[in-house]
Amino acid sequence: MNTESAYQHGSPGNTGVLLINLGTPDAPTPAALRPYLKEFLSNRRVIEVPRLIWWPILYGFILPFRPKQSAEKYALIWTAEGSPLKVHTERQTALLAEMLRNTVSNKLVVEYAMNIGNPSVTSVLNKMKSAGCDRILVIPLFPQYAASSTAAAMDAVFAALNHMRNMPAIRTVKQYHDHPGYITALAQNIREYWEQHGQPDKLVISFHGVPRKNLDKGDPYFCFCQKTGRLLAEALNLEQSQYQVCFQSRFGRAQWLQPYTAETLENLGKNQTRRVDIVCPGFVSDCLETLEEIAIEGKKIFIEAGGKEYHYIPCLNERADWIAALADIVQSNLHGWLESAPASPEELEQSRIRALQLGASQ
Repeated sequence: MNTESAYQHGSPGNTGVLLINLGTPDAPTPAALRPYLKEFLSNRRVIEVPRLIWWPILYGFILPFRPKQSAEKYALIWTAEGSPLKVHTERQTALLAEMLRNTVSNKLVVEYAMNIGNPSVTSVLNKMKSAGCDRILVIPLFPQYAASSTAAAMDAVFAALNHMRNMPAIRTVKQYHDHPGYITALAQNIREYWEQHGQPDKLVISFHGVPRKNLDKGDPYFCFCQKTGRLLAEALNLEQSQYQVCFQSRFGRAQWLQPYTAETLENLGKNQTRRVDIVCPGFVSDCLETLEEIAIEGKKIFIEAGGKEYHYIPCLNERADWIAALADIVQSNLHGWLESAPASPEELEQSRIRALQLGASQ
C-alpha cells in the first residue's frame, strides 16, 4: 500500500471528474507499439482465452510481427500534435472543464486518463488525490457498455484504489448509449454533414465489434449498439432500408458480432450502391479505428467492390452539443455532491482545533 501524506484535519475536499479513454501508443513506431499491444492484449477483459493457450499466440505470433503493421497504420493518421485520440480527448477534457465552471458553483477538478498507455489511470487518480479530490466521478468514454471497454476501465480504477490508504469516494457512469443529448449531437453532426455534401443511398452505422460469445455470456453491448442505431435513425427520420448497423475491427478467427462492417461495405459495392456514408457512434473521438480502418480501408473495400461514392462522417470530437451532453451526464451524476455547501474557513479551523484537542498529530 502506498505511503501517503498525513491527513490534514479541516481541509476542504474537492470533487473530481475523471474521463477514461481506451488509450494510444506514445508514437507511431514498432518500439512504441509493442508495449502498448502487450498491455492491451494481456488484459483479461479484452482477451478471455485461457492464458495457457493465449500466451504462445501473443508472444510467438502477435508481438513479433503486429507492432510493425500497426505502426504503419498509425503513421497514416498521426498528426503534428500527436495521436488523434489523445488530442481530441485532451480538448474534450478542457472544454468540459470550462463548461462546468460556467454552470456549477463548486470547484471541479476535471482530468482524463488512458486505460492503456499514458497518462495512466493510476497516475491521474494520484494526481487528483494530490489536488484534494475526495470525491471522484468516473466516466469511461464508451457510450455503449461492454466488459472489454467500460469494465476494463473500471478495473483499472479499482486496482488503483486497492493501493490507496485514504480512498476517495467513487461514482461511476456505466453507459449513456441512449442519452438524449448524445443522440441529438450524433444526429445533428450527420445533418450538418448532409447539408454540405448531400445525402447517401445508405447510412452505415458501424460499432466496434466483440466476440459473439460475449453476448451469449450476458454482455449487453450488442443490444446497446442496436438501440443507439435505432434512436439515431429515428432522429434522422430514416426508414429501415436507408441504414445498416454493423460491427468492425474483427480480430482472430472466432465468430464476432455480425453483420461485419467490411463485408457490409463489400456487398454494398457489389450491388452498385451509388453512395454510402458511414459513421461510428461508439467512438466519441476520431482514432485509428475510424480514421484508418473506416475512412481509408473501408473506402477501399467499397470502391474496389464496385461502389461509386464513399463518405466518412467524423466523430463528435469537440462539438459543442456533445460537450454539453457530457456536461449534463456529469451534473446528473453529481447530485448530492454539488449541492452540499462548502464549509466556511471559520468552520474548517474549528474542525481542525477539535481534532487537535482529541489527539490528532496536526
